[in-house]
Amino acid sequence: MAKHSKPCVLLTGFTPFDGEAVNPSWLAAQALDGQTIEGHVVHAKELPCEFNHSLNTLYKTIDKYAPTVVICLGQAGGRSDISLERVAININDARIPDNKGFQPIDTPVIAGGDDAYFATLPIKAMLQKLHQAHIPASVSNTAGTYVCNHVMYGLLHYIKSHELNCRGGFVHIPFSPLQAVNHSGAASMSLASVIEAIKVMITCAVTEQHDIKLSAGTTH
Repeated sequence: MAKHSKPCVLLTGFTPFDGEAVNPSWLAAQALDGQTIEGHVVHAKELPCEFNHSLNTLYKTIDKYAPTVVICLGQAGGRSDISLERVAININDARIPDNKGFQPIDTPVIAGGDDAYFATLPIKAMLQKLHQAHIPASVSNTAGTYVCNHVMYGLLHYIKSHELNCRGGFVHIPFSPLQAVNHSGAASMSLASVIEAIKVMITCAVTEQHDIKLSAGTTH
């Protein structure tokens, strides 16, 4: 595994999918590539919106950079805020095919793997910092069953199985305004706001060693 003089953060986003021309998760990650936040260099990587190939790309990038924090980003059209994912489950159940036409239904992400993994990022502390920065955000208890959950589960499994000194998790972001104009009534968030949110989350992830107790649950 590679060693670098400065600690680093790996930030990933996805290629466009489901007929969209852009994916704001990659646009936001790409905008921060090469920046230094709290002494950590940010490395951005675009993941294919494909089962299996996405994880192979992620694992190779983790091995290349040996990050101390990995934040994977994905688009969740229909959500209205920054969604900090709490849990990933060991299931693929694709509503639509991925970008290669593959549509797994009721298959495990990792055969024989744990049923689920919790994010190891300080998601409650991140939520508090986002709110203090006046950025709409919430804790989400489902990353879905498509490629986003696939990547989150695969990431956390890789960290655990390889005993990496690394914290990881997944964050969903809303449509960009460019996309929302084609989806009547859909919420959106500007790319500038998403980038600011990512900076807040990275800062928190590399400076807060322990998460906080903060009510962020739901009743439904």
